[in-house]
Amino acid sequence: MELWRQCAVWLIDCRVLPDNHRVTWDGAQVCDLAQALRDGVLLCQLLNNLLHQAVNLREINLRPQMSQFLCLKNIRTFLGVCQAKFLLKKNELFEAFDLFDVRDFGKIYSGLSDQIDDTVDEDDDLYDFVEDEENEGDEIYEDLMRTDEQPETQKKTGVDKRECCLQEIKQTEEKYSDTLQSILQHFMKPLERFLQPQDIESIFINIEELANTHRNLLGELQTSIVHNGAKNLYQVFMDYKERLLPYGRYCSQVETATKHLDKLSNMREDIKMKLGECSNRANSGRFSLRDLLMVPMQRVLKYHLLLQELVKHTTDPGDKENLRTALDAMRDLAQSVNEVKRDNEIIRQITTFQLSIENMTQSLALYGRPKIDGELKVCSPEKKSKQDRYAFLFDKAMFVCKKKGGETFELKDIIELQNYQIRDETTGEKDNKKWSHVFLLLDCSGRCGYDLFFKTREVKKKWLEQFEMALSNMCPENSTANNHDFQMHCFEETTSCKACSMLLRGIFFQGYRCTRCKMAAHKECLGRVPACGRNSDHPGTGRKTVLHSLTLKLYLNVSFFSPSLSVSGYPKMEVCQEYYGLPPPPVGFGQPLHLSKGDIIELTRADADLPWWEGRNLTVGQMGWFPCQKVQPYLAVISQSLCALRFAGNMDRTAAKNLLMSRSDGTFLVRQKDGGEFAISIKFNMDIRHIKITSIEGLYRINEKKAFKGLIELIQFYQKNSLKEYFKDVDTTLRTPYKQPEEMNKIVSQDILFGVARARYDFSARDRSELSLQEGDTIKILSKKGHSGWWKGEVYGRVGFFPANYVEEDYSDYC
Repeated sequence: MELWRQCAVWLIDCRVLPDNHRVTWDGAQVCDLAQALRDGVLLCQLLNNLLHQAVNLREINLRPQMSQFLCLKNIRTFLGVCQAKFLLKKNELFEAFDLFDVRDFGKIYSGLSDQIDDTVDEDDDLYDFVEDEENEGDEIYEDLMRTDEQPETQKKTGVDKRECCLQEIKQTEEKYSDTLQSILQHFMKPLERFLQPQDIESIFINIEELANTHRNLLGELQTSIVHNGAKNLYQVFMDYKERLLPYGRYCSQVETATKHLDKLSNMREDIKMKLGECSNRANSGRFSLRDLLMVPMQRVLKYHLLLQELVKHTTDPGDKENLRTALDAMRDLAQSVNEVKRDNEIIRQITTFQLSIENMTQSLALYGRPKIDGELKVCSPEKKSKQDRYAFLFDKAMFVCKKKGGETFELKDIIELQNYQIRDETTGEKDNKKWSHVFLLLDCSGRCGYDLFFKTREVKKKWLEQFEMALSNMCPENSTANNHDFQMHCFEETTSCKACSMLLRGIFFQGYRCTRCKMAAHKECLGRVPACGRNSDHPGTGRKTVLHSLTLKLYLNVSFFSPSLSVSGYPKMEVCQEYYGLPPPPVGFGQPLHLSKGDIIELTRADADLPWWEGRNLTVGQMGWFPCQKVQPYLAVISQSLCALRFAGNMDRTAAKNLLMSRSDGTFLVRQKDGGEFAISIKFNMDIRHIKITSIEGLYRINEKKAFKGLIELIQFYQKNSLKEYFKDVDTTLRTPYKQPEEMNKIVSQDILFGVARARYDFSARDRSELSLQEGDTIKILSKKGHSGWWKGEVYGRVGFFPANYVEEDYSDYC
């Protein structure tokens, strides 16, 4: 067998590649293996499978997509860990560019084969424990919502499935409302005596508001289900869609909250002890405050799933149609929450780019979302000869840089796309000649502004497509329909589209706003909005506040990754507006800090979502509180001190689910979580279930009824005894360990379908990875494993990702 095929088989054995990956197909070539590895993600996962937590997955980017910068960063992380933890010498490894450019690939898989000999026989059990961070909150939620007693309705002969759905909605809402009250009573109230008011707000965000909302929602759900036969249940959910929108704020800040909580707990032993006491009083120590803070984000993502089941089992046509309306509302809400999480990941990517460009004096986030980055050659009006450059393309501009070495760049030029148009240029292109592939950026008068040269025809094609998409986002079709003037816009408040009434999703540049009448719309809805009313002619209203907040959010992200920035861990700021104590800080905050323009402030307490910050004025040596809009990032300090730092995003695909989805029911694995605890992941009834294993006083258990002296003893017991006794909806034993081959023949298909769906609304892609839809399109569903709330599909030969709530899957599900 060829060496590269041996390498591919080993990667499958290591559970890095799935069993049916294209490298196993008869016509597979070595380039298929190279393509799978060139972004560095799977290589980092490989090291974790060989040595638990060898790579901190927060230090890599799991979706580098069109970014050469992020791919190379991942590969360098892999190479660094190979030397530091696997003791490989530098001359035994390859260069990052060898893999990214797929050159001297034999050296790459030869190096991997060396690790086969060195590691695979050392500990055959290394592969039992798979990283799983994303589902942590989901497991806690499932634990809290689990019903110990079977509902009376399910004990009756002839189960009424619709009644079961209604009871699940009511009972889980009761448990969730109790959980919110427990957070307030057992954590927030006791901690108010230990923490400053701003700390309480940073940690608990708006959870008190959510608790009040759910107390009212629970009352209305109980009344509807118990007394009204659920006839008005749909209306309850419709009424609460607006009232549940504060989840947008909660979900965008919960990660900041948990980091702030961790920071306080690590700094102060008394707070750490108090948190333990609170946890013991609240739930006998089963769940920490950090655990419970993740539950609200899980709950808001469950309503549409509960309603979807109810729709399936509702037969009355009128009730079914009403419930579908409520289902649409909850799907829209869930998609909005998912997009907040997705945009937070993008903000982290942008932060990484921002800190790599040393003399960048503006926030990259103000130019939209990143499209593509990489090496190119540029001819400009000033310099006619080809200059080696590295460029970052965003929706509104391209940032042309000079590479300084490693992961640092010097900004040379900002090309604002609104001033240019594209012209492809194919004359002189030769496939066997590098850097002969070019397209032109012409200024508005049609004169040549920049010539952009690319290494290969394929690379040029990718850049050209991303330029076209960026221009489409900035100046979309129908932007002037019905006398409007629609521009990309950052909305401070949660806003709905005027045409379809669905939410504008995300945390920045969520959609388009007319500069004349302030009407808001999705990109795909611009041609369907009512005529421009020109009611309020204030083009700049709110823009400065929104963009200032976004800039600060971007720079405060740095502090989470870079504790060496200052003593406090926050970046330094420069005063842009004077402040002499009026208005004064809120009662309880402390003394005001006087600011003069140009002063440098070292932050000691700061949150991008709070209006008042505390800091030390380095010019006069005083400390105090001031309005955050009076300062801006001190970029000169940031660029000097952070150029060597590395950052990354979060993992949002759980390895356990990926490994088990293609296996038969009863296939399971045991994995270890970050805190050292273990969990069982098992496939049952076409879904993946996660069961937490607790370890108290040396005994292992998955419930309160039965304990085991060892983990192996627990697993062996449930290999012979069904889990149904303790989890009524999981009627299976632990049948097949993941490492054990299936008894059936594997079927390898290049076109595995997960079903068919029909588009209910138009959707306009914002990126080349997305799939545009028109109402009525039939979509082949290829995967449901993308970003939360996004599926991969095919329409008319085009493949890409689309929001799941824009389609209705196979109508038989609702009949």
